[in-house]
Amino acid sequence: MKEWFTISSESLIAIILTAIGIYIALVIMTRISGKRSFSKMSSFDFAITVAIGSILATAIVSKSVSLQQGIIGLLSIYVIQIFVAYARRWDFIQNLMDNKPTLLMKDGEVIEDNLKKCHVTASDLKAKLREANVIQLSEVKAVIFESTGDISVLHGSSDKNIDDWIMDF
Repeated sequence: MKEWFTISSESLIAIILTAIGIYIALVIMTRISGKRSFSKMSSFDFAITVAIGSILATAIVSKSVSLQQGIIGLLSIYVIQIFVAYARRWDFIQNLMDNKPTLLMKDGEVIEDNLKKCHVTASDLKAKLREANVIQLSEVKAVIFESTGDISVLHGSSDKNIDDWIMDF
C-alpha cells in the first residue's frame, strides 16, 4: 500500500515524457482526421471519444504500455473512426450505427409512450423546456430526443410551421 503514495523520479519522468508524446500524437491525428474526432453526433462518436481517453490514460500511467503502443492504439482508433465516418454515407451503415431521433412532444402535447421508450421523465422534459425559455406549452412545436442523447426544443409563434426537412427522421 505504501507504493500508492510514492513515485520514483524515473517513473515521474517517464509519465511526463509519455504524456507529452501521446499529446503530440493526439493533436496530429486530430488535425488529420478533423473536428469530428471529438463530436458527439452519434453513439459511435461517443464511443470513439471514450476509447481515445482510455488509450491516453493507459499509455500515460501504465508501465505495461509503451509510448509506441499507445500511439499505435490511437492511430488504430482514428483509422476506424475515419473508415466508419465514410461508411456512414451509405444508408445501411448509417442505420446500423446511428440511433434515430424520437419525438417527445408535438404541437404542445407530450407523447407519453415515447417518453417511456426513451427513459425520459416528465421532470427531465420540463427542465429542458425551461432551459429553452418556454413559458407556454402552446409555444412548443416539437421536442426531439436526438440520436446523441441531447433533447432539442423547437418553439415559436403559432403562425410558423417547422420545415419538413428539419423533422425528417
